Amino acid sequence: MTATPYEQLGGTEAVLALATRFYDIMSEREPALAKLHPCTPEGHVARGPRDRFAALFLVGWLGGPDDYVEQHGHPRLRMRHGRVRVNVDMRDAWLRCMQAAMDERKITGEVRTFLDARFSEVADFMRNVDG
Repeated sequence: MTATPYEQLGGTEAVLALATRFYDIMSEREPALAKLHPCTPEGHVARGPRDRFAALFLVGWLGGPDDYVEQHGHPRLRMRHGRVRVNVDMRDAWLRCMQAAMDERKITGEVRTFLDARFSEVADFMRNVDG
């Protein structure tokens, strides 16, 4: 039996650490992207989006407990992000943040190859405007 990406990363604690670093990097390096989320007065993405993405969505999406679906239903990513104009620049900014977070968390090998491909696919799927 093949381990899920959730298991390969080390479970909930590791996924939460990845998501935390992702949002920290977003807040530090991609302020235009960070501002699409509720932020603290200092410009850091607030706890709500972090918790919803990390503790709920990302854990389940990677093969862990599916608390997000139990609490919020199907993710319907494009619908839930429909209010946000996602173009190539925003897609690329999101990917830069996630790639930097994975680099810092030293995610490598088979799971990194898988995550790079899946995150790229999902980020591109989220585009809803040209350019």
